Amino acid sequence: MQTIKTELVVVGAGPGGYAAAFYAADLGKKVILIERDKRLGGVCLNRGCIPSKALLHATHTITAARQSEPRGIVFGAPSIDVAKLRAWKESILTRLADGIAQLAKMRGVQIIVGRGHFEDSTTLRVETEQGQQFIKYDNAIIAVGSKSAMPKAFDLGNPRVMSSREALEVEDIPESLLVVGGGYIGMELGTVYATLGSKVVLVEALDAILAGADADLVRPVLAYAKKAFKEVRLKTKVGKMATSGKQIKVEMEGDGQTKAELYDRVLVAVGRAPNSGNLGLENTQVTLDDKGFIRINEQQQTTDPQIYAVGDIAGGVLLAHKATREGRIAVEVITGEQSTSAGITIPAVVFTDPEVAWCGLTEAEAQAKGLEVRVAKFPWAASGRALTVDRPDGLTKLIIEPETERILGVGLVGHGAGELISEGVLAVEMGATAKDLALAVHPHPTLSETLMEAAEAFYGHATHIIARKKVA
Repeated sequence: MQTIKTELVVVGAGPGGYAAAFYAADLGKKVILIERDKRLGGVCLNRGCIPSKALLHATHTITAARQSEPRGIVFGAPSIDVAKLRAWKESILTRLADGIAQLAKMRGVQIIVGRGHFEDSTTLRVETEQGQQFIKYDNAIIAVGSKSAMPKAFDLGNPRVMSSREALEVEDIPESLLVVGGGYIGMELGTVYATLGSKVVLVEALDAILAGADADLVRPVLAYAKKAFKEVRLKTKVGKMATSGKQIKVEMEGDGQTKAELYDRVLVAVGRAPNSGNLGLENTQVTLDDKGFIRINEQQQTTDPQIYAVGDIAGGVLLAHKATREGRIAVEVITGEQSTSAGITIPAVVFTDPEVAWCGLTEAEAQAKGLEVRVAKFPWAASGRALTVDRPDGLTKLIIEPETERILGVGLVGHGAGELISEGVLAVEMGATAKDLALAVHPHPTLSETLMEAAEAFYGHATHIIARKKVA
């Protein structure tokens, strides 16, 4: 029985875990990183963010080719080699995972491949292919992430009922695909399969897709989906599923009617569940909330003084960049620095077509909280750059505090919105005013100008639109 001593053990090598391990090593800590998969990077790299964006980019080239005809450029029908597409995607994942492993080696971070189980508040047992290893640590960071939620009524044990993990493997292009859930995952993967040629029907129990985003930002995405998908059904609930030969029979209820339909495959994208089971947390002082997420404070500390938690397992918004930031916060607190997650601006990006991105306060949140705000908007139909890339369907909006003129939130929908939102994050984090943004010279012609002109619109003198003057 081997026992290893270390200052910090990190359980989970996703974007929260490996970022924490690397930062701690950079600060001089002796670090061991535990990962049950042989390939590092966690769900984000292997089964989430990276493969989905690769597939979205690949399929966007098909869309771009189809949309080029009005510009006088005509392509033939695409020929899709699914095996080659899958291999290209996998090559990206392997390259990135190998890079993480190399960075760990260069930093002196020891990697152990196995499943971690807490024996007590200072001891971790790791089940490896070579046997058990015990690690004595001063502090631990739990970063084991989350998994796709699969309601029991949908869990048929049939590979034709997929979570995002299976959908990203792109085993084939089903003729008909039902997507259950109109959130990030459902909309992104629905877009991938619709572009590849599947007849996609998307159902969402709520009256809108992309809950959390303002309605005016969602509108262009819904308009695109209604054209690209066979159908989008809102306020529709899926009751149960059953295997029917080589298809899945699905019962759903909407508009007061219940009907059954057959699909070649079904993608269930109704949320994610924390990986808090089988960790041995009952042997520590760590406590969970009613949904199974680990309870933490603003310093990422759990209810056990020795143990911290970051990323999806700690709840909140389940985003990779949030996990990375929380990993750094945990390390800073462990090393004696004053650090907190309070007040941090976490941007959200949905890589649909068009993309949607927002940060800080949304207009809907302001209304729900009864906060007085001013909203300044700039439509991309007035942007020269948006027209040159043939994407005038975007919108930029600023949520502004009337008294101080501080920018409290930024929302974007449009081509490349995910790349533009960082300027909004900086504005919110720095407490910038609309005047600051309006006076910052932006290069022309760019989509970034829409942020400047939205700020100018707040003062009633945007160059490329007739703006309503600011109320005194």
